[in-house]
Amino acid sequence: MQRFRGVLQSRNSLQKLRFLAPLRTYLAQPSYSPQHDHVEDQVLVEGRSNSRAAILNRPSSLNAISTSMAGRLKRLYESWEENSDLGFIIMKGNGKAFCSGADVVSLYQLINEGKVEECKSFFNTLYRFVYLMGTYVKPHVAVLDGTIMGAGAGISFPGMFRVATDRTVYSHPETQLGFHPDAGASFFLSHLPGYLGEYLALTGDKLNGVDMIACGLATHYCMNARLPMIEERLAKLMTDDPSVVESSLAQYGDLVYPDKSSVVYKIETIDKCFSHDTVEEIFDALEKEAANSVDEWCKATLKKLKEASPLSLKIALRSIRDGRFQPIDKCLAREYRISVNCISKRVSGDFSEGVRARLVDKDFAPKWDPPRLEDVSKDMVDCFFSPLGEYEPELDLPTSSREPDM
Repeated sequence: MQRFRGVLQSRNSLQKLRFLAPLRTYLAQPSYSPQHDHVEDQVLVEGRSNSRAAILNRPSSLNAISTSMAGRLKRLYESWEENSDLGFIIMKGNGKAFCSGADVVSLYQLINEGKVEECKSFFNTLYRFVYLMGTYVKPHVAVLDGTIMGAGAGISFPGMFRVATDRTVYSHPETQLGFHPDAGASFFLSHLPGYLGEYLALTGDKLNGVDMIACGLATHYCMNARLPMIEERLAKLMTDDPSVVESSLAQYGDLVYPDKSSVVYKIETIDKCFSHDTVEEIFDALEKEAANSVDEWCKATLKKLKEASPLSLKIALRSIRDGRFQPIDKCLAREYRISVNCISKRVSGDFSEGVRARLVDKDFAPKWDPPRLEDVSKDMVDCFFSPLGEYEPELDLPTSSREPDM
């Protein structure tokens, strides 16, 4: 628990970033075509003379990210980075969610229609935006109020400041969908204390805002009801100094500590079980812990693992382990390879089957292929990490221009 004490003190946050003073609205690359108007509706822009706020605006879909949304975000953030009049940027979600991740149901439908290239375009666009966020020059404040899953973390965690609230619920449910934690997850999960990243990636367990402060995923915390105070404060700032933005967030922050039910109090057991080299060894360690303890946590963790795709569990574990020793651009390149293999069904159709079972038909009875861990060979896992092939382009990131010293 000591490793968490240094990050338990929280600060402050924003939420429905409806600035309390009169707003001006700025739209990048205006167009009067119906299709473009629809894209602009999905990512709204609010701003004052020294800042901009990007508002994810698909509340009926929990602000799930589409290709057009990722593309618009990338265009907006590039233009804002180049605008010397802007000091800092804010991102928030409209409704009860910040962002529920990728629009996997739409991807499922595209795969069934044979439009795999459109799926590839989605991942290419999304990952390029995540990389932009990971190398962004200006201070960035993500208001993580509400649900945040999967790629929702990818578009916000790389930024400088991440504000959690009492409504924040964060998770990576990808292995339950036959997929893998992506959009930079193998980078930031692998840098969490101990083996917490492996635990979150494999089980899909949820963290609340206090948990996120404790493990360092969030930089500030405040109650949802206090967010308008931060919004008003940020609206008055005329700065590009990160320390000024930070102090403004801290001014209204709340001091919080995780309660005894928090996963952070399980860190010793997590490290003991999830530090093993293979998924099979992790299962064995949890089985032994469950047999020697009256704590139901080990049994609940085993249940979550048994519900996941066996293939996804092995892919996710290897990806997190690789991410511990790679920069974000290498992590995104590897994740792109894995994603392309998932949607192409070269080895398995688990992604489509997982989405069908949990989000489309909702029978919650996926038929995984292979169905058991012992049936997942090393060659099968290796295929997801291998170069895509002569006629399949890899993810091309602008590292030379954004990180010239690398």
